[in-house]
Amino acid sequence: MAELPRDIVLLVDDSPEALGFLTDALEQSGFSVLIATSGSAALNIVERITPDLILLDAVMPSMDGFETCIKLKSNPAISQIPVIFMTGLTETEHVVRALDAGGVDYLTKPINIDELRARIGVHLRNARSTQSARVALDAAGRHLLAVKGDGDIHWSTPQATRLANAAMDRDDAMDTVVSKISEWMKTRPASARDGAFSLSHGGKDVLQLAFLGAIGADEYLFRLTANNKRAPDEVLRRHFSLTQRESEVLLWIAKGKPNRDIGEILGLSARTVNKHLEQIYVKLGVENRASAAVKAAHVLHET
Repeated sequence: MAELPRDIVLLVDDSPEALGFLTDALEQSGFSVLIATSGSAALNIVERITPDLILLDAVMPSMDGFETCIKLKSNPAISQIPVIFMTGLTETEHVVRALDAGGVDYLTKPINIDELRARIGVHLRNARSTQSARVALDAAGRHLLAVKGDGDIHWSTPQATRLANAAMDRDDAMDTVVSKISEWMKTRPASARDGAFSLSHGGKDVLQLAFLGAIGADEYLFRLTANNKRAPDEVLRRHFSLTQRESEVLLWIAKGKPNRDIGEILGLSARTVNKHLEQIYVKLGVENRASAAVKAAHVLHET
């Protein structure tokens, strides 16, 4: 029977002693451990590898844990990773600051390993439950995102992100979507139970955003819809009789993305991307990615 993959914990602390002690304890508890000695190093690591949980020291030179957490939470792709603060600061203001920055919990130093294991277990289970719900939404084709009361993004389904990127033909379109929502949130009547507004790009309304209501104390749900135009991956899927995944891979091929980037965007292994490419070549009647990209671009240009 294949061994289940270990949960990955990113440990962020500028103290070599703390890193050594906690790394040994976590590895003995069955976790894979990534180490960062600064906030900037942690941000660099999560750009390449997505941990399941982050243990973050509050007090570090240059960029402290609070600022690091805020930056982590500003990236929708990793905002749902639970962050547990480790701190010798026990004053209420520091605890509140840690939670305001996006932390789900905090532990005071010196760290009690049994308590650490228990806290990690609770937050990993909660994170998996939340992720499962969002995966289900995405599988059902729901283009949804949630924001906080101040307009900052809470989470978005991958399909919502892909739809926004395709509609605006850029990889960071969700930033513009969130900015538009933030403006709307500031001006909407407090009593508004629903609402809809458009987002323009290139002089055209390309996305329709619908406010679906509050789903938590500080969590507001929105749905994205392409405005009078099928999403590019849907155009490719129908034209070439592709599967949904094949059409998504072909779309990113047409945008000039290499296999490694496509895998990261769609959450696929390089081998799986290659398998999809083999089927794409057969269905398009081509022998290489350049020819596939040309055919896809031609179809998209005509729609």
